[in-house]
Amino acid sequence: MTRVAAIDCGTNSIRLLVADADPDAGTLVDLDRRMTIVRLGQGVDRTGRLAPEALERTFAACREYAAVIEERGAERVRFVATSASRDAENREDFVRGVLDILGVEPEVITGDQEAEFSFTGATRELEGTDRYLVVDIGGGSTEFVVGAGHVEAARSVDVGCVRLTERHVRHDPPGEDEVAAIRADVRAALALAEETVPIRGAHTLVGLAGSVTTVAAIALGLEEYDSAAIHRSRIPYGQVAEVTARLLAMTHDERAAIPVMHPGRVDVIVSGALVLREIMEHVGASEVVVSEHDILDGIAWSLV
Repeated sequence: MTRVAAIDCGTNSIRLLVADADPDAGTLVDLDRRMTIVRLGQGVDRTGRLAPEALERTFAACREYAAVIEERGAERVRFVATSASRDAENREDFVRGVLDILGVEPEVITGDQEAEFSFTGATRELEGTDRYLVVDIGGGSTEFVVGAGHVEAARSVDVGCVRLTERHVRHDPPGEDEVAAIRADVRAALALAEETVPIRGAHTLVGLAGSVTTVAAIALGLEEYDSAAIHRSRIPYGQVAEVTARLLAMTHDERAAIPVMHPGRVDVIVSGALVLREIMEHVGASEVVVSEHDILDGIAWSLV
């Protein structure tokens, strides 16, 4: 058994998993799993650069995580950075800062690598030999991965909840033209993904990341966020569509008052829910299997 620490730094959040991994038994036992909204991708779609305040928020979270890793005694550490840091001109500032704090260099991975980690993390524990379509809706990008036991095809496309919100949303609630613009971007991205990934040919749709888990928590009527209740829940398309319609009609304050809503997702959840709904409509999925295990778990497994 090996104690590992995995860090996933995306466009909207940075997350840490410290776990005991036993490849012989096929078990990954959580010791500490946490998430901080840092909005590293703030303005990247517009400026092409990581904002100084976004970098400082991220470095503050890294200092907190460094203390946890030391306290838990992790033997191996891997830091993976995704969409925002791939796109930024000044990503070397980010790399140097993380290296100074954590002693490991962040790996700015490709979309295909991101997809591989997401697929492994999401499907390793699922029973059966289904052909899965794993969809990871992030802040800056969405990954589509198809496979049965291993990745057969994957594609990362630049539609995420932060990117779409910054690109199109100017009103609260968003206007019809803004919603139409988001949907058009998602449909174009789906067509792009379908050029290389047979996204309609899978038996089971598995949804990952905060937009999906938040929609699931609302659909389940939870009074507080409960990972155990959300993990492996099956949310029918009708409920996803109903939750999305509700969110579209709400103001910022009304969304913030939803018990399961993380404060850092209030302004981007509408775009995230729209991405999920459009994907389910496009592939004809009757339901989505929601997983709390994702790229973070895949990174942890890669360490053993």
